[in-house]
This record gives sequence, structure tokens and C-alpha cells, in this order.
Amino acid sequence: MNEVEKYISALPENEKKLAAKLRDIVLSVIPNAKEKLSYGVPYFWGNQRICFIWPASSPYSKFKKGAVFGFCKGYLLNNEDGFLEQGGRTQVYTVAYGSEKEVKVKQLKDKILEAVMADDIKIQFRRK
Repeated sequence: MNEVEKYISALPENEKKLAAKLRDIVLSVIPNAKEKLSYGVPYFWGNQRICFIWPASSPYSKFKKGAVFGFCKGYLLNNEDGFLEQGGRTQVYTVAYGSEKEVKVKQLKDKILEAVMADDIKIQFRRK
């Protein structure tokens, strides 16, 4: 069991189910993602940080239940559908979930895939 799995298994039951589902979705889109705890919550890396799961019971959370799924470079993603919340931030965009039933799997997978492509393009651009 890695540190992210241990972290998720220690969450309150409702957050545990939601965080596990979100993690499974991330790993289905990015099977080779590096997982590690940063800022006390699970982050998923490609070339750089791509996304994170911030459960309500984590430090600095402003939510009373569920979890926030965040995109570290959300400003690079298409948000014409309003799926992502900017919340006054310049880079990080998020989606708040109160329970696992609220997760729109296809929409989230599409956004994660877009974030992976942005991560790859950004690295290729830097190398030039």
C-alpha cells in the first residue's frame, strides 16, 4: 500500500469512497501517474503536477463534506462548459463533489486527458 492509498484508507467513510473513486478515475486515464502527498493531500504527476484530490477533512479545506478535485494548470483547459470553478485563482481550477454519486465520470476523464495533453505540450515547449 503506497502513501496515497494509506491516506485515503484513513479518511472518514464518505470521503474515503469519493476519494477512492476519484483516484481510480485518475489512474484509469493516467496509469503511469506518479502519486504522492503534497500539502497533505494526494497529487498526481506526469511531467509536472497535473491534478489533486482535496478531501473536506484535510487541513485548509473550506468544504464541510466530500472533496475537491483540482487541476494544477486549470487555466490551460477549455472551460466553455463551466465544468471547472476558478474561484478567484489564476492557475488552479477545481470541481467540488459532495458525494461519489455526483461525479460525472466521462466529463472528468475528458478533462483529465486534456490536462495530461497540456502537461505534455508544456514540457515539449520548455525543451525547445
